[in-house]
Amino acid sequence: MTRRFEIGPFVLAFGALLLLVGLFLDWYGAFNAWAVFEFVDLFLAALAVASVIGAVGLITPEVEYVDKRVVPWLVGIAFVVVAAQLMDPPPVASEQDLELGAWLSLAGTVLMVGGAILSFTKVSFAVAVEGRDRRTRVAAVDHRPPTTETGQQPVARSSTSLLHPRPSEEDTPPEAREPS
Repeated sequence: MTRRFEIGPFVLAFGALLLLVGLFLDWYGAFNAWAVFEFVDLFLAALAVASVIGAVGLITPEVEYVDKRVVPWLVGIAFVVVAAQLMDPPPVASEQDLELGAWLSLAGTVLMVGGAILSFTKVSFAVAVEGRDRRTRVAAVDHRPPTTETGQQPVARSSTSLLHPRPSEEDTPPEAREPS
């Protein structure tokens, strides 16, 4: 039995969780997203949660709370908002450097975009799950002669050689014969 797993929704969910974690880390200097933004932080958190719910709906269609046609829009809006906040920081943090939370959020939205692309282009990997093949023992296989050190079967040798034949008694001269 072959089971197919869509990898896109997993990448999408991981990126959304990364965005959510990035909101709690420092974005500008010692300020996190919750301290710097007024409305954008709540909007990004809502987009991340909706993207996770959408990814779960893509994995298991029975639990589809967010229509799958909306997921690319959620992802695109999250990417545009994060990129805009990185290029044009709010006035409170205009003199501050970008910190880990900002870069982690950007990486999360890039993963979300990649996951959405993988989801809607139907890229998947297949895992074949089969039962174990129990082999039955056959008497002819179980009673083989012992092998040599090299693992090969011993070769039966004849007593005569084609390269050095032994002379027969009539071909040997009488003086070379042993007395009997």
